[in-house]
Amino acid sequence: MKTRRIGTVDVSSIGLGGMPMSIEGRPDEGRSVATIHAALDAGVTFIDTADAYHLLATDVGHNESLIAKALASHSAGSEVLVATKGGHLRPGDGSWTLNGSPEYIKRACEESLRRLGVESIGLYQFHRPDPKVPYEESVGALRDLLDEGKIQQAGISNATPERIRAANEILGGRLVSVQNQFSPAFRSSEPELDLCTELGIAFLPWSPFGGIKNAAGLGSSYAAFNRVAEAHGVSPQRVCLAWMLAKSPVVVPIPGSSRPETIIDSVGAADLALSPAEVAELDAA
Repeated sequence: MKTRRIGTVDVSSIGLGGMPMSIEGRPDEGRSVATIHAALDAGVTFIDTADAYHLLATDVGHNESLIAKALASHSAGSEVLVATKGGHLRPGDGSWTLNGSPEYIKRACEESLRRLGVESIGLYQFHRPDPKVPYEESVGALRDLLDEGKIQQAGISNATPERIRAANEILGGRLVSVQNQFSPAFRSSEPELDLCTELGIAFLPWSPFGGIKNAAGLGSSYAAFNRVAEAHGVSPQRVCLAWMLAKSPVVVPIPGSSRPETIIDSVGAADLALSPAEVAELDAA
């Protein structure tokens, strides 16, 4: 597996997003563990999760616990960089709420440490800005967690260019990742991607196929991706991830998956070379 860098850590150029294994429509635990193990067998060394990836109010952190269990039962589990997030909440009625207070973020980090079974989290990210809390206070909590050694690296999610610069300043130049939505259907994060490229900060596209409901139809929705896929004899989804990798060396896509076969297909994007003409065609799609 080809690698890319997140801060001080080399990781697989394709990661695994854990959310589909824990929210609405989640599979049974056995299939989820098999999916994570398939990813590890294929060379994946980066997994993204969050304490908010759960279904019920009573199973907060479901995805973190699931990932910890799967990693503990695989020989390569200790080689994986697990990134988790705090600041988003799910009350259990299907809605998403926010709490960016420093006190909450620090408490959430403690709970994530417990569920992941580690003394220090490899990458901890502020999940989403809370309009009720000054951004510098929320990111300041990450700075404190870094200084205390409870997290090894810090990132932010759902951020504008202005907030990327602000967070990096608050963290004393220690911001290592930005996780924003980016896909053929959602390209408004191009300025953030460009800034991350300029600063050497990893850019982690979430929902790279346009979301769980739209992933399967990516090829039919975007003819250019289907044409390039047919030319290479691969899936449009694999082409999509290869296109993202070709856009910048700081990109590390994190496709969500809940089946072994889908993450195995995604991993193949690391070795799919697209021509400049194909990248230009996809850019224009």
